[in-house]
Amino acid sequence: MSDPSPTRQFLRHALATLAYRAAKAVRNAPADFATRKFGPATRTPAEVLAHMSDVMDWGASMARGTPAWKEGPAQEWEPACARFFASVKAFDDVLAGDAPIGYSLEKLFQGPVADALSHTGQLTMMRGLAEASVKGESYNLADIEIGRVGRDQAPSRREF
Repeated sequence: MSDPSPTRQFLRHALATLAYRAAKAVRNAPADFATRKFGPATRTPAEVLAHMSDVMDWGASMARGTPAWKEGPAQEWEPACARFFASVKAFDDVLAGDAPIGYSLEKLFQGPVADALSHTGQLTMMRGLAEASVKGESYNLADIEIGRVGRDQAPSRREF
């Protein structure tokens, strides 16, 4: 990578953190979780995950300097999860590459990354409402590595 700036590395760490937390939120979800409605005006978990993928795709396009918003459909749970983690990887790949970044790294964090982190929290809360809670943990102790942005993450070190 030609730009090992602390800010660029921090943003890649933020994506790895997102992947870690999102993997935990989607892991072992109940069979009916993807399509559950928790209120008349809420998205289903599958719709939230589709939006998270859209946001990551938007972030990657912004980073390439060609911002484009494209809304993808909600899918079955497993394909939706695969799409999300592929979108995170595509965003991380742009940041890991040699090309200049098309937007400020701060804007990339405050827009797509922060949005996806918020929605990860929604999925975690929905899991609790579905009586399939996600255990909390000391996230500062989590084994999060820059570039590890897939669904397979290190096991939790200290859950409670």
